[in-house]
Amino acid sequence: MTTAENEIDLQQNDPVAFSLPPYPKMIMDAIEASNDANGCNKTTISKHIESTQITLPPSHNTLLNYHLNHMKQTGQLVIVKNNYMKPNPNGPPKRGRGRPPKPKPDVVPSHAAAVPAPPASPPRPRGRPPKSKESQPETKAKAAPSGSGRPRGRPPKKQKTESETEAPKAQPEGERRGRGRPPKVKPAMVPVGC
Repeated sequence: MTTAENEIDLQQNDPVAFSLPPYPKMIMDAIEASNDANGCNKTTISKHIESTQITLPPSHNTLLNYHLNHMKQTGQLVIVKNNYMKPNPNGPPKRGRGRPPKPKPDVVPSHAAAVPAPPASPPRPRGRPPKSKESQPETKAKAAPSGSGRPRGRPPKKQKTESETEAPKAQPEGERRGRGRPPKVKPAMVPVGC
């Protein structure tokens, strides 16, 4: 049981609460009293209830929030830009979120009994069905050449021959070059006036 429902039970058992009209009636009276085409917000409704009622329960804000949300969900109130208003009776009915359900075909009971039901098949799994291996052409063997005559992608590495793998590479004569970029050579300074 939520706190708002507990407060409603306390409101029914409390002798002070018997003098209060029900919250939905007080909310509707506050909206009617505002005479605003755009409706009124929660603060305006609360101030109107506080001005008309002498005694209010200590959980007035909780009860007001609970009843406003409940009235909004049941369709007694419509909220537009944080303002509560009565729904337009001549307006179109409020549509729920998402795609509306497909209409179900009307089945005549006598006709349905005469036609035997098809054998029950398992429901189709979600998603795209897997491709069959028989219908797939060999795409991994060779890619189709593009307009330039060369296949797409990076060419494969060349295989090393036996002579390259057996014989180590001969080192060039001179100093062995270290890793990385060589240091920049600074120009020699020539003294001025010589």
